[in-house]
Amino acid sequence: MSIVETIRSALEAIWGHRLRSALTVLGILIGIAAVILTVGLGEGASATVNSAISSLGTNLLIVTPGSSSSGGVQGGFGSASTLTYADAQDLASRTVCPNIVAVAPTATTFDNVVAGSKNWTTQIDGTTASWLKVRDRTMAEGSFFTPSQVDDADAVAVIGSSTAQELGLGEFALGQVITVNNVSLSVIGVLNTAGDSSGIDEDDMVLVPITLAQSLITGSQSVQSIYVEAQSQGTLGAAYGETDDELLALHQITNPAKADFTITSQSTLESTANSVNDALTFLLAGIAAISLLVGGIGVMNIMLVSVTERVREIGLRKALGATPAAIRRQFLFEASALGLTGGFLGAGLGVLGAVVIPQFVSNHITLEWWALAGSIGVAMAIGLGFGVYPAARAARLAPIDALRSE
Repeated sequence: MSIVETIRSALEAIWGHRLRSALTVLGILIGIAAVILTVGLGEGASATVNSAISSLGTNLLIVTPGSSSSGGVQGGFGSASTLTYADAQDLASRTVCPNIVAVAPTATTFDNVVAGSKNWTTQIDGTTASWLKVRDRTMAEGSFFTPSQVDDADAVAVIGSSTAQELGLGEFALGQVITVNNVSLSVIGVLNTAGDSSGIDEDDMVLVPITLAQSLITGSQSVQSIYVEAQSQGTLGAAYGETDDELLALHQITNPAKADFTITSQSTLESTANSVNDALTFLLAGIAAISLLVGGIGVMNIMLVSVTERVREIGLRKALGATPAAIRRQFLFEASALGLTGGFLGAGLGVLGAVVIPQFVSNHITLEWWALAGSIGVAMAIGLGFGVYPAARAARLAPIDALRSE
């Protein structure tokens, strides 16, 4: 039997049992689409997280307080009140820390903001004039507050575009008065759009001089974080060492292992976030792969049924001179065709899902060419792998036994 004749016979057999073949393909299709979308979600999440971390600023170190303990209850890292504005001022000294070019402490709280008849609860950040440079942000209109305004605790504010929209300020935000905790603030600037960062709207915030925030809004002298910018990527290690040494000295800590603060770099954040994303992606891909296994078992089951139904046909072909290799090749082609069809349709469904799903959820799906090509290859391998046994069984049938089976 020629190759062309083998292919024709296999396709006729598949078409003769269309419903059964379609159900078999469906199992593979669902598995392939699930794997493609899972990998795409993982890649998209990694890209989003890395972009969000990079948007914090370049050559950045983030200093956060240590853990708190009250009444026997231990809080997580960042819950203590061990960092102050004075710490940030000391780190900003070029004499003390020559490899640090800018420092921006943030005293954060959430409060209700009122503008005319509208109000909105959002994040209030008390910070310094260096915040704009350290966080690599730009102004859409107006200006950021100056060092002198920070020193004088001027009642001024810079707001995000989302905050301006929620408060109904629109294009006329500059010069408007907003009220936070009964403190009237004049809006002097609106930030350019930055988008979401790990689910947090970076455009929904109110920035005020840290001196004003600590005296009238937060009522605390502590800060929740200190952003430290090194001169360059090459001096990031030196800046890390200077920050660590200076804070240990300021807090009178002789054993670095007992430091009441944590210093994190961008590379550490990216590494940690990517490790978590990779673990989740592998977990979900493993679960999706189970459906591929089920699809493969379905191929084997269908092919075994096909062999049983076509015993007489196989015996007749063998009696007419068909070799075991030709019989085996026909059934392997049938199984491969089912797997390949499921692979192409699954890949198509995965691409369609990558386009449609982001319209309803905030997650981005990144499709990789290797994932699409690999999924089709895996589908064909499933067809071949799970079709070997039925094909071998068909090839082993003796003509005389096959012909008298009915």
